[in-house]
Amino acid sequence: MKIAVSGASGFLGRALTARLEREGTQIVALVRGAPRGAGEAAWSPLEGRIDAEALSGCDAVVHLAGESIAGRWTAARKQAIHDSRVVGTRTVAQALLRMESPPRVLVCASAVGFYGNRGDEELKEGMFGGGSFLADVVTEWEKAAMAAQSPKIRVVPLRFGVILHRSGGALARMLLPFKLGLGGKLGSGKQWMPWISLADAVGAIRFAVQTEALAGPTNAVGPEPVTNAEFTRALGRVLHRPTVATVPEFALRMLLGEMAEELLFYSQKVLPVALQKHGYLFEHPTAEAALRAALA
Repeated sequence: MKIAVSGASGFLGRALTARLEREGTQIVALVRGAPRGAGEAAWSPLEGRIDAEALSGCDAVVHLAGESIAGRWTAARKQAIHDSRVVGTRTVAQALLRMESPPRVLVCASAVGFYGNRGDEELKEGMFGGGSFLADVVTEWEKAAMAAQSPKIRVVPLRFGVILHRSGGALARMLLPFKLGLGGKLGSGKQWMPWISLADAVGAIRFAVQTEALAGPTNAVGPEPVTNAEFTRALGRVLHRPTVATVPEFALRMLLGEMAEELLFYSQKVLPVALQKHGYLFEHPTAEAALRAALA
């Protein structure tokens, strides 16, 4: 099998390509700038340019590239977050539609941010999105991806929760205060926190590539939701550290602004209905199991 991957040098992309290469899959990494070898192909996502010839013969495209959402959201940062996802995805989709024999599936990263702040509501595929900056970005992002849907191309946007591994993402930033015994719940801790282990994030991508019956937006989250307080206690148990502290909401809002509101305090009880319906078996079905694997 031959798969083109954007964002191959990122946190999730590195884990995915390592797994695929161990299985004998040929990887074509989409890179900005001059390719350094046969395993790379040039693209310029914001300028709408991509080496479509390098995609010829690929069985699938996995599109993971996008600006990090961590950090304070200035107007310029929000524009970069939007354009890197929406414009970049449009570049990939349009290139595939122009091909006579395109890859048979496009798996595109998406996010649970689609749902907005939904309290204790159980969130499944097919439900409406929430009104927020990230929800609007994800709606446009998925629309750009689904534009590639055709009789020749199956499209699967994967709505990822927080991907857990010590090597990157939110967990890597949380480890130091927790190891120092300073970790604690965020605000009330009652907000639902969608999560998935890195191994299952990779597994969900592989499953989406291989499962022809799976199409359309798909929740890529662990099957047992937890609140932020429950997640905090689980991380404390894994690290053998106390978690009695509470991080005040106002402090995080002052420090991080709008980003804190959407990423840290929005409540999203997301369920992986489509993955489980089609037979995906989670390697790490609980947050504590995912954390133990992430920190092993």
